[in-house]
Amino acid sequence: MARGESPLDPEGGPLFEFAARLRKLREQAGRPTYRDLARNAHYGIATLSSAAAGRQLPSLAVTLAYVRACGGDEREWKVIWQRTADACTGTDTSTETGAENRQGNSAKPPYVGLFAFGEADAGFFFGREKLTGALVEHLKEKRLLVLFGASGSGKSSVLRAGVLPAFPGVSPLVFTPGPHPLEECAVRLATRIGTDSGAVHASLAAEPHTFHRMVRQILAGQQETGSAADELLVVVDQFEEVFTVCRDAREREQFVAALLHAALAPDSRTRVAIAVRSDFYTHCTRLPGLVDALSHAHHPVGPMTAEELRAAIVQPAARSRLTVESALLTTLTADAHGRPGALPLLSHALLETWKRRRGNALTLAGYRAAGGFEDALSQTAEEFHQALSKSRQEAARQLFLRLVALGEGTEDTKRRVPRRELDGGPDTGFVLEQATKARLLTADGDHVEIAHEALIRCWPRLGGWLEKDRGQVRLHRALTEATTLWESLDHDPDTLYRGVRLAAAKALPPQELTARERAFLDAGESAVQRARQRDRRHLRRLAGTLAVLLACAATAAGFAVRAQNTRDEAVALRAADEAVRLSSDDPSLAVQIALAAYRQTPQKRTGDALVSALSVASVGRTPTGPEVIGRVPAGHTPAVPADGRTLAMADGSELVLWDMRNPRRPRRLGTTAGVGLGPIQFTRDGSTLLGVDSAGTLWLWDVTDPRNPRVLSKRSTEHTGDVFSVDVRHDGLVAATGSYDDTIRLWDIADPARPRLLDTLTGHTRNVKPVVFSPDGKTLASGSDDHDVRIWDVTDPRHAAPVAVLKGHRNFVDALAYSPDGRTLLSGSDDHTAKLWDISDLPRYRELGDLARHGDVVTSVAFASDGRTAATVGVDSAVNLWDVTDRARPSALAHLTNPRGTVKQVRYLKADGTFLTVTAYHSVQTWYTDLDRALTDACDHVHSTISRAQWARHFPHLDYAPPCPRRT
Repeated sequence: MARGESPLDPEGGPLFEFAARLRKLREQAGRPTYRDLARNAHYGIATLSSAAAGRQLPSLAVTLAYVRACGGDEREWKVIWQRTADACTGTDTSTETGAENRQGNSAKPPYVGLFAFGEADAGFFFGREKLTGALVEHLKEKRLLVLFGASGSGKSSVLRAGVLPAFPGVSPLVFTPGPHPLEECAVRLATRIGTDSGAVHASLAAEPHTFHRMVRQILAGQQETGSAADELLVVVDQFEEVFTVCRDAREREQFVAALLHAALAPDSRTRVAIAVRSDFYTHCTRLPGLVDALSHAHHPVGPMTAEELRAAIVQPAARSRLTVESALLTTLTADAHGRPGALPLLSHALLETWKRRRGNALTLAGYRAAGGFEDALSQTAEEFHQALSKSRQEAARQLFLRLVALGEGTEDTKRRVPRRELDGGPDTGFVLEQATKARLLTADGDHVEIAHEALIRCWPRLGGWLEKDRGQVRLHRALTEATTLWESLDHDPDTLYRGVRLAAAKALPPQELTARERAFLDAGESAVQRARQRDRRHLRRLAGTLAVLLACAATAAGFAVRAQNTRDEAVALRAADEAVRLSSDDPSLAVQIALAAYRQTPQKRTGDALVSALSVASVGRTPTGPEVIGRVPAGHTPAVPADGRTLAMADGSELVLWDMRNPRRPRRLGTTAGVGLGPIQFTRDGSTLLGVDSAGTLWLWDVTDPRNPRVLSKRSTEHTGDVFSVDVRHDGLVAATGSYDDTIRLWDIADPARPRLLDTLTGHTRNVKPVVFSPDGKTLASGSDDHDVRIWDVTDPRHAAPVAVLKGHRNFVDALAYSPDGRTLLSGSDDHTAKLWDISDLPRYRELGDLARHGDVVTSVAFASDGRTAATVGVDSAVNLWDVTDRARPSALAHLTNPRGTVKQVRYLKADGTFLTVTAYHSVQTWYTDLDRALTDACDHVHSTISRAQWARHFPHLDYAPPCPRRT
């Protein structure tokens, strides 16, 4: 999904102007996602997004690819790029003659710090010319290269900034394996040819030769579009990840087999370069196929010579018209010489020295002020840590520990983590942003990782965390992986922890677990409790069996009773399920079957079936069908005022008002014809009703007399997309509309005859769906297809401002509801879950418990007036009720089923728990959550007593006992 880009630094000079123009070009092209641009430009998403980030000047090739994908003028942009390059390298810093110059001004740093050199940095990459030449010759001759070197020896830089530019006629494909290397490979290949990555992944898993065939397909497609590339150069960086974070040995072998075949096939058009840490050499020799190729493919990377170090220090500075003080050059060369893992430390120290340069000179004094060789890195990390508040320091500890893979006979390595593994709270988000600015971490759209493993070795605080919590980190890492597996297998109970593993994991500090991990452990605990209950039942049965052996006569009788009870229980459960299915066609019969089933076997499942069967006392049903659903994307939503006495129902052709004072016997009131409404909403006092039709027109009615609704006004919302939702602030003076044009509009409805536009809120990057005001009216929450929930300060609706962005859902956000006290927000999503959020201390927020019992999209959510109960409904026909008294650990109260299929909306009517739902086909059901009341009222819904034949069909072997005998 598209993500908002980070703001540009207005002090960035030429780079700011260049990036701003690139962003404007993308806007003019219709704001395509970077994934779409990557497909057209044949460069990675991160490369293209970095081009418009304003941090460094992209290469001319990347720039022109970006421009070409956006439909810009390449000739014009060649001129723009050259002017920007001249401005960046020609910045005069000689006027700085006083105190140390620590600002970043507009000049591009000649050193990359902890980051690896990339293609765009090739002009500043010096000192590895000899090694680069040897590697290029090797690849030209043998097509497969396995580059071994210590962490920090410069493997990534020499491949990216040295080898890749030496193959100008070859299309590059650069990636790291991650926990699922075959899947990562499939995504990269699928992006190149614009196809579904799932199909590619399946093909790769079934047949490694697929990689070779797809390369040929990619190259053939590029030649048809005029590209000169006739080969593909695959660079697999940080290959050790196939051992440190990939746990599937079969996938590891399939990935290696695919790479080897692509490189070694007789008609190969692929060259493969692999970079791997030298301490993983033994691991590589255990991979079939690779061990045979190593004797001809491997190449070591050693430490740089003194001459190479001098070139790496002096030449980048000279390129930027800077000088390196001779004392500094001598000190740096001495500090780095003979140390194979010293290059990231050297580069970082030079970067920090550059920030402290005097005029155009890099000085020994600046180097020492930065902390020297190794201390420069730890000083940067400590400055970052000390600037954080106490709570954010704790968030930093948890974040950095997650980003380290503990070594098994090897040194600890960095671990690339998907963003979804991190809790999306404001502390984590702030720490991530600041650590990235400090160049300690790198973050792209989907993943986060430590900038370089040198940080693990050189930051004492991180080393202390790892040493102190090593056992706990290992346990936590296993929990994270188990949670991911559980989710990927659709919550398969066989993957849950039990026994010692569950007990050990539950001993982890709760505040360090994400909501996903807590849900996994809670599911395991529930499974254990169910197993214990089964064991107790089994023991009871065993005890009974033993007793039978001791007393034959009593045993025979007891066995018969138990067998009959078991049989009768099974019959009752089957009958309860059948009652729910029958309730839409024959509600009278369904209620009797459900009631009899409950009396036979009084348990939760039969009780839920009874409540479900009773729900089909429809308020009204219209025969509009799917055609209307297609026209109004919000579906047909109900509206209920605060007193719950009236229901408004828009069905696409008319607006109908119902008297709901007795929900069992709703009474039709007034009607307005000819208005194809979608979303509607009452003011709190119920005197005014708002709605938006399929043409985007905002209507307001006076419904003081609900038998005779009167139009007050209508006007265009000015939205350019369909309007999904509308809500009204508690004081009845302000309304909000959410639209598929990605915006929210706020309206002044103090004079309902003349609604006025107050403000347009932007920030979501895709369709805005639900919008809802808080009970006090100070904030507005909005959900979107961009997976985010945004909260806005609307105290002054003419100048609304963003307060927080709640991240945690993995798919579209379709539903929102505030708790009555306004301290909790409930959200429902296409990811099959509803989430509770603590928003009592905005802008800080906290993800609480998940309500994850749905099998499909959660379409609507609601809080009861007491705030202790919530309802969620969905496409799976489920109507779930939850006890949310403990927001962190919500528990299921009832799992009801709407027999009419997909449930689109849920609204509470009364304080006694009565609520209504609306299906996709616009039938409305009322529900009672009080089982005692349902038992009392059930027979009121019966029109004719169940016959003996019907009874025998649903309750075989049970004596005829109609639960609602014929009344005289």
